[in-house]
Amino acid sequence: MTETAQTLSEALVRSLRKERLVLLSTIDCESGSPTISAISWVYAPDDRTVRFAIDARSRLVRNLQNRPEATVAVFAEGSLYAVYGKARLVSESLAGVPFRLACFDVAVEAVRDAMFYGARISVEPEFEKTYDRRAAEKLDNQVFEAMRNV
Repeated sequence: MTETAQTLSEALVRSLRKERLVLLSTIDCESGSPTISAISWVYAPDDRTVRFAIDARSRLVRNLQNRPEATVAVFAEGSLYAVYGKARLVSESLAGVPFRLACFDVAVEAVRDAMFYGARISVEPEFEKTYDRRAAEKLDNQVFEAMRNV
């Protein structure tokens, strides 16, 4: 059985300081069912916090305001880590970003290696932006700068 940690490892903090694909699980505000969404604007300011930005109009915002329990699944270091905690809104809008993004912090309560026994991730998931590459890079820089300065 995998041990559970109460903070992010140094390796996970480093991984969460670069743009990456993570999965965010919340409880749906209407159905009460679990939901999962892929997000990439994620950042670890320290070993006890996972910060992320999402469109302020997203259903995820309502989900987290209704039920703050969240899980962030991170593919890193050859495994899949589930980071459990409660999310709180830290900003309804990020300064210097051209549209309204809500910023949340998840206070880390537990971190668990969620990979099944006897396996490792050999290639981490990759993604590409399907809109103008220069515009995407500019927006990403604005968002990450704003998240670092919240």
